[in-house]
Amino acid sequence: MTLTIPSAPGSSGYLDMYPERRMSYFGNSYILGLTVTAGIGGLLFGYDTGVISGALLYIKDDFDVVKQSSFLQETIVSMALVGAMLGAAAGGWINDYYGRKKATMFADVVFAAGAIVMAAAPDPYVLIAGRFLVGLGVGVASVTAPVYIAEASPSEVRGGLVSTNVLMITGGQFLSYLINSAFTQVPGTWRWMLGVSGVPAVVQFVLMMFMPESPRWLFMKNRKEEAIQVLTRMYDISRLEDEIDHLSAAEEEEKQRKHTVSYLEVFRSKEMRLAFFAGAGLQAFQQFTGINTVMYYSPTIVQMAGFHSNQLALLLSLIVAAMNAAGTVVGIYFIDHCGRKKLALSSLCGVIISLIILSVSFFKQSDASSSDGGLYGWLAVLGLALYIAFFAPGMGPVPWTVNSEIYPQQYRGICGGMSATVNWISNLIVAQTFLSVAEAAGTGVTFLILAGIAVLAAVFVIVFVPETQGLTFSEVEQIWKERAWGKNSGWGSSSESNDMDGLLEQGS
Repeated sequence: MTLTIPSAPGSSGYLDMYPERRMSYFGNSYILGLTVTAGIGGLLFGYDTGVISGALLYIKDDFDVVKQSSFLQETIVSMALVGAMLGAAAGGWINDYYGRKKATMFADVVFAAGAIVMAAAPDPYVLIAGRFLVGLGVGVASVTAPVYIAEASPSEVRGGLVSTNVLMITGGQFLSYLINSAFTQVPGTWRWMLGVSGVPAVVQFVLMMFMPESPRWLFMKNRKEEAIQVLTRMYDISRLEDEIDHLSAAEEEEKQRKHTVSYLEVFRSKEMRLAFFAGAGLQAFQQFTGINTVMYYSPTIVQMAGFHSNQLALLLSLIVAAMNAAGTVVGIYFIDHCGRKKLALSSLCGVIISLIILSVSFFKQSDASSSDGGLYGWLAVLGLALYIAFFAPGMGPVPWTVNSEIYPQQYRGICGGMSATVNWISNLIVAQTFLSVAEAAGTGVTFLILAGIAVLAAVFVIVFVPETQGLTFSEVEQIWKERAWGKNSGWGSSSESNDMDGLLEQGS
């Protein structure tokens, strides 16, 4: 007997059949409000990323021991990444066990506590402890927000809505530079810069009290009535029935599997190894192509280029951050129109060119020995701006979007946490080594190395990352089954086929 599996509700075929049920980005204010509220976690992420770049200039002025030690400067920056790494690792379990809503609120509490500690820090070492706390909150939020948004999004606009979280990240970075500029003449400059970061966390905590839990998580926890109540606020009655049927089918398949999964089980399944390799690889390349080198150290890079004024360095960095946010808006449009893979590849091509421009500008700057910026100083600023213009629409949102949709429900929390941890580990390596490598090898060589890594990233995307534009979670899962076992393998391994045969027999 030949089994024909109908397209899942929300799939491209289904929406072609019922185009009136296709939702636009602004088509449902409830979903958009949920997305923006969850995206405040991204705002915290972005603000913490950007604010330290400006605050570090004034921390060095207050603490001579920091000014005299590149290692201590790197530690102040990267200790938040250590916390984020641990927060992301635990975030997958917190999400799966307690739900997306409680995980978000937990992250807010930890982040606000860290902001208070940083603002009151009497010495660099207490400041480092505060940075660690803030990092824990950011790490949990970095796992939670994309998954929460993806699970509440219609498939046809899922990419754009998840990318809204990345827009909040870049918006947070831009906001941090505005705050940095606003406090340059205020006593206790860096304390205000870091302390203000607790405000969005408090705002999100309050708003989340009025937000629902993810309907997909509720359904899988057998809280179906609550899930349906949430879904009724997202869809009209005709599509609501189809979405419930889709969740029921997904739940039935999940019952054929183990109720809990461990980290080792991710690597025992061939499909999950392929999915995790693609997702984690994207996260690693996002960092190793240098984005947070630019965002953490852009004022420092501007000063390396010959512009020595703190205020001018912050102003030029503000322009770079504004381009980052604007580029993400462009990405929100293109990610559901051009697809994830094409967007990532076009982004990486521009990143490679920009990094080469940066490298050349610093080589020439060194030869010219200019002390006031000059032509090659401005060329470095142009390279930074072009880098952001190309990176922001593609390699900014694509890794987070792809990781929010390539894992089956049962693995989504744990794999999302693991891939986010890879992102933070990579982020930590880059942040902790950039200044030291630049001092040892030269800034021009450092950017040339990043350009080489971007070339490898493009090859990785071509070979290992599938296109997931417009697909339902079930259809994405089928991609990994086919990649693992071949297109004629049906549902994958023999055990999975037997499980499916059992399901069909029960239904007949």
